[in-house]
Amino acid sequence: MTKRILLMFCLALALAMVCSAADVAGKWVAQIPGRDGELRESTFEFKADGATLTGTMSGRGEPAPIADGKIDGDKISFTVTREFGGNTMKWTFTGTVAGDEMKMKREGGQGEPREFVAKRAK
Repeated sequence: MTKRILLMFCLALALAMVCSAADVAGKWVAQIPGRDGELRESTFEFKADGATLTGTMSGRGEPAPIADGKIDGDKISFTVTREFGGNTMKWTFTGTVAGDEMKMKREGGQGEPREFVAKRAK
């Protein structure tokens, strides 16, 4: 009897953890400041599978795949690697999701870290 109760408790806890993950699946659009301060529109197409985040980032050039994507409650993180003029640049993105808005930070590549907001496309 005790084992059965413990098992049911563990299953309920696991279900609650899955349900509490941020709803990030779909299309998100952001205006990301460039090195020159000019805003550049980028589109994120997110796919969520439990705690795993995949998808693509579009903007300048061809869409780039999202790698190392993770969802932890309302927090997300992922990397994007792109080629520009024979140079490889890798960015790390972290963010917090609140409804249809995502506060993001991009680090890596060239230049200082950039903060921006992505909004769910309707």
